[in-house]
Amino acid sequence: MAVCLDAGDAVELGELLEFLAGWLDRDDDRLTASFDAFVGGDGYEIEALRADLLRFAFLLGGDGELLFGERER
Repeated sequence: MAVCLDAGDAVELGELLEFLAGWLDRDDDRLTASFDAFVGGDGYEIEALRADLLRFAFLLGGDGELLFGERER
């Protein structure tokens, strides 16, 4: 099933995904315990979620700087 997004909506969604990935990166010490409790310890870690968010943002037209570049802190 194909899904079509308006270009402006795709940009906004990509920016939201990058925002969330940045938040996870900045506050991972406090968020890790909460995330682990939420996920239930199935092996999916907060860094994997961050990488997934950045990959999806890139696929929506993001520049990939956070995905492929140096990690900002």
